[in-house]
Amino acid sequence: MSEKELGKKWDRCLADGVTKLGTGLGLGIVFSVLFFKRRTWPITLFSGAGLGMAYANCQNDLRSHYLPHRSQKQEL
Repeated sequence: MSEKELGKKWDRCLADGVTKLGTGLGLGIVFSVLFFKRRTWPITLFSGAGLGMAYANCQNDLRSHYLPHRSQKQEL
């Protein structure tokens, strides 16, 4: 794997992490305000779930060094 490919994978990992963390944080805040009387545990739960999904995706992406990313596949 070249350094350029590794850099692209890390960029995708960071972007995915920020997106999933932000979504989890937003959902946690909404659920906390609407359903759980402004407690903090829904925010922590949803943010952790978002980070966990991003970590799993990043781990899978970095381990699959021999498979092209789905955006790089050429149609036959």
